[in-house]
Amino acid sequence: MTSLRSTLKSATALAAFTLSFPMASWAEEPIPVVATFSILGDMVERIGGEHIALTTLVGPDGDTHVYQPTPKAARSVAESDVLFLNGLDFEGWLERLAEAASFDGAMVVATNGVVPIAFDDHDDHDDEKHDDHDDHDDHDDEKHDDHAGHDHGAFDPHAWQSLENAVIYANNIAAGLAKADPENAGDYYANRAAFVAEVEMLSADIEAMMKSLPADKRTVVTPHDAFGYFAATYDLTFVAPQGMSTESEVSAGDVAALITQIREESISAVFIESITDNRMMEQIANETGATIGGTLYSDALSAKSGPASTYLDMMRHNATTLFDALEN
Repeated sequence: MTSLRSTLKSATALAAFTLSFPMASWAEEPIPVVATFSILGDMVERIGGEHIALTTLVGPDGDTHVYQPTPKAARSVAESDVLFLNGLDFEGWLERLAEAASFDGAMVVATNGVVPIAFDDHDDHDDEKHDDHDDHDDHDDEKHDDHAGHDHGAFDPHAWQSLENAVIYANNIAAGLAKADPENAGDYYANRAAFVAEVEMLSADIEAMMKSLPADKRTVVTPHDAFGYFAATYDLTFVAPQGMSTESEVSAGDVAALITQIREESISAVFIESITDNRMMEQIANETGATIGGTLYSDALSAKSGPASTYLDMMRHNATTLFDALEN
């Protein structure tokens, strides 16, 4: 009897062990996806979760404006099922990279549905909407000769600087992942809902902070013009000696005009950015007596050890840094 029981136990164990092999072979493999830069990559990672294997081309503290694709980047793009890009001509190098990689997956434009701010709107900070450009899938390919001095098209590409737009980014990311991987669509949309809830909570906090700033403390000086959507959302004025791109040339006349404005308006603080050469801002601060109010993160997240290692942390850090410097 003891021998029979031992035999049955061994047979049961063997059957369980044998059955484990086909089950292991059924284990889900994450789908390979690529995001062009760190801010977008963080959103894709939040929504994709365990179901994706993410490669981000331009990492933390990297400048997408001056990025030069590598053979490794081309391989990542070639092997990906989904390629997420900001659009609005932010990634001027992406079309060439996708062609070189013979990319044949799905391309998701995260800004699809955003109402873009035209370059000209930064001059007067009005609230003009461009309804005829709501569907701007073609903007990535469109070049505008009258803006040849920039590496972007006619619209400000920094749309992520609006938390309202971040919801649109999340919608596009979730839809793109669900289409590529329908079996896990429920998880993607659940992750999107959780992310959007955090965005909305943060938005309320930042709105309260910005509303409390006095009327004479609402002008912000930054190195390059990357905060137009933030300015429009919270009724602030951002001025910068450099244009939309960190590659834009800065003239002595632009710097002189900015110094005059800082003096005339008694602007007490100027800000530096994580991706720019900040010697110019230090010079401006020295000549005007303004203080350096802190570091803002415009086009890239910080490293994990930094204060802006996720999109939500970046937006919270920027708002708090602005508020702390301007309220005094």
